[in-house]
Amino acid sequence: MNDKDAIQSKSQLVDYFRQKEKKKTDWLIGTEHEKFLFSLDDFKPIPYEGENGIEKLLKMLHENSGWSPIFEKNNIIGLLADNKSSISLEPGGQLELSGAALKNLHMTCDETGTHLAQLRKALEKLNLGMAGFGFHPLSKREDFHFMPKGRYKIMRNWMPKVGSMGLDMMLRTCTIQVNLDYSSEKDMVKKFRTAITLQPVITALFSNSPFYEGEASDFLSLRTEVWRNTDKARCGIPRCVFDHDFGYEKWVDYLLSVPMYFIYRNSQYNDVAGSSFKNFLEGTLKGYEGIKPTMRDWEDHMSVAFTDVRLKGYIEMRGADGGPWDRICALPAVWVGLLYDEDALEETEKIAKQISYEEVIEATFNCSKTGLNSKIGKFKSQELAIELLKIAKTGLKKRNFLNSSGDNETGYLSPLLNMAEEGKTLADTMLQKYLKDWNKDPKKAIENQII
Repeated sequence: MNDKDAIQSKSQLVDYFRQKEKKKTDWLIGTEHEKFLFSLDDFKPIPYEGENGIEKLLKMLHENSGWSPIFEKNNIIGLLADNKSSISLEPGGQLELSGAALKNLHMTCDETGTHLAQLRKALEKLNLGMAGFGFHPLSKREDFHFMPKGRYKIMRNWMPKVGSMGLDMMLRTCTIQVNLDYSSEKDMVKKFRTAITLQPVITALFSNSPFYEGEASDFLSLRTEVWRNTDKARCGIPRCVFDHDFGYEKWVDYLLSVPMYFIYRNSQYNDVAGSSFKNFLEGTLKGYEGIKPTMRDWEDHMSVAFTDVRLKGYIEMRGADGGPWDRICALPAVWVGLLYDEDALEETEKIAKQISYEEVIEATFNCSKTGLNSKIGKFKSQELAIELLKIAKTGLKKRNFLNSSGDNETGYLSPLLNMAEEGKTLADTMLQKYLKDWNKDPKKAIENQII
């Protein structure tokens, strides 16, 4: 590393976000989704090594797709496409597609469909399956195998020191996430604050994790409860987002308060868990005195702040349970409809302004427990979900992006519109079947959600 690469002041960190602003005409959509992989014989998680392991799967995907392999210490840990989309491994072997930044929802949904088809083809040859849930419905923590990634080893050692369910978050959860652009600091603040305020309603809509180790849990989105008990210093809803002067600098201050996990030097992740990035910035990081961070270090550090909505050069909405194909297409549809149309954002922000920080905290718990049958501030979750979907639908109509059949983007909201009207989430439906049709056999949940 050259001295010229080193970050010299906090103002450079603030400028990082300013430099990521985009004109509205250049706004794109990025979708990320994780899936559980398992043996079709017993639905148990699969290891990295072995004839039917994840290493073999990644090599098959590389051969079939032509994507470039990503290695860490001679282990293949992911794949990278020419368009910058990538396949990566979560700590317990969950497979994630980080999609390319694309212009419209038709393109993102096509990308998802292509990825799932390629993955399914490879999995079938290995007698493996995949499914999307927020929390694995069957397996215990000890059933999972940690993937050979240096950063995960550091996190694995740190998690039990700061929360009761951090290892469960790493091993037993899956999510769907959407990443959206902003045009200015003012636009970022409006989108960030609105999204994090209304996130509990989206959590309710996408609830898909009602089971814990084969039995019904007390939550419809157990994944959300797991995150609440992971690490309060880096997870949840930062208070600063609700401050009147919130902006790039306040977000930088928040990130600087988040403890570090690692520093990447000499081609490996070095454990500095619990250290301060402020000290790193000052050149006083213990064991690395005199060394200052680069922008690569800053980007690494941003990636270990696990807030429900996160700013990382784009705005990430991170509060939805993993789910089936139509939900993977539906999540970006909701947020694009609400945040990318000016009138829709204005209307959505008016609703968000009526809800306080304290009410969002309370609703995060309540919505994870009872889904659409809960409240957020003075609003009933089901009624608010219906209203937000209506606004999103109008926003998508106005965008008027058509596919080859002449359809606009509103169709991707259909599964959510029906569900919101009925007031029943995927988790509600699964629990009902578990009690009535499935004889309390949770394996049926996986069988019914194999993608």
